[in-house]
Amino acid sequence: MRLTVLGGGGFRVPLVYRALAGDPTVTEVVLHDTDERRLRVVASVLASMPLPVPGPAVRIAADLDDAVRDTDFVFSAIRVGGTAGRVRDERVPLGEGVLGQETVGAGGVLYGLRTLPVAVAIAERVRALAPEAWVVNFTNPAGMVTEAMARVLGPRVIGICDSPVGLVRRAARAAGADPDAPGFGFDYVGLNHLGWLRRMWAEPDGPDLLPGLLADPAALEGFEEGRLFGAGWLSALGSLPNEYLHYYYFAREALAAVRSSGRTRGEFLDARQEAFLAAADEAPASAFALWEAARREREETYMAENRAATGGWERDPHDLDGGGYDRVALALMRAIARDERTTLVLNVPGGGAVPFLDADAVVEVPCEVGAFGARPLPVAPPDEHQAGLMLAVKSVERAAIEAASTGARTAALRALALHPLVDSAAAADRILRASGW
Repeated sequence: MRLTVLGGGGFRVPLVYRALAGDPTVTEVVLHDTDERRLRVVASVLASMPLPVPGPAVRIAADLDDAVRDTDFVFSAIRVGGTAGRVRDERVPLGEGVLGQETVGAGGVLYGLRTLPVAVAIAERVRALAPEAWVVNFTNPAGMVTEAMARVLGPRVIGICDSPVGLVRRAARAAGADPDAPGFGFDYVGLNHLGWLRRMWAEPDGPDLLPGLLADPAALEGFEEGRLFGAGWLSALGSLPNEYLHYYYFAREALAAVRSSGRTRGEFLDARQEAFLAAADEAPASAFALWEAARREREETYMAENRAATGGWERDPHDLDGGGYDRVALALMRAIARDERTTLVLNVPGGGAVPFLDADAVVEVPCEVGAFGARPLPVAPPDEHQAGLMLAVKSVERAAIEAASTGARTAALRALALHPLVDSAAAADRILRASGW
């Protein structure tokens, strides 16, 4: 089976390749990227990676059509505009006193406006050249991009994110449950980077473990989301939110922390990635060691500003291993390829799973996965607060999709100005102008 990785020069590609070692499901990995140096360096990382057993054959594709023609799976992990684009997406809103973040708020909308036309063009080439292929979308903003691609590919595109599975696993351990046990289950609902864990149980007919966890400050302070949001707020909220909701619930503190840090996350990654690429390109034999050091630093500094706003705590060692995205993506791919039924939190058209959204609206919910693809499982209806935020952000996503497909500035302005984290239509207009709209 052939796996194509678009954005093949991306930083997470070695994690995917390492996880494939010794697995006969994939016999060839095809890499494509518009940045030749990034692609060359990642190929060096794979070649110098110490593996207990050989990984699949690697081929570099000359162009997009060559990459996707007759492939079986496509992992789409593109970054339109590179890290320099992220720097602008985050810095321009900050100049207006508005949060700048890659996937949330104004920064996420700007990233989506730039990315959606390219993602849709990819979907059209996959439909033409590999109509039976499954597309697994890593590209952020994942919900928005997946919904736009689904208008071309239907159910054969599925969006993934590692935040929900990380939250569920950490919460389960904190509650004394084994997230890998056969009877373990949970209820999670939302949009990408906007979701809530509302229930979890150790066995199908067992009690809900979440109320006891929410009433135990010591247990809550033992894992990342508990420390990030604080026991008092989580007890009042009555659920465990995705980590990205910190930007909503503590917007003032998050903005202050970003502005006081001196540089945005995008600026940090742009500088560190350039240093890694230059060093690895100069010494290909050391590419893996250089990549591993850079990967560790990225994990250690993940959401550093948010942690600084809540006491400056360090991430737990077991959260620094990486591999979240690749584990979810490969679990999804194997379930489809082998028809091995499993449950994963994915970004898919809800099909009525969330009653106040239409069937085509992409939501982030637990799904049954098999050879048929991904089917949303029933979830409890969101409460008024959850529904309100979901509707507001879904309207933003759809306005951005309209703007990207038609070029309508009015739709782009709606996408920015209607976002809950943008407090002024005038500021939204200035942000658009500064970004070339």
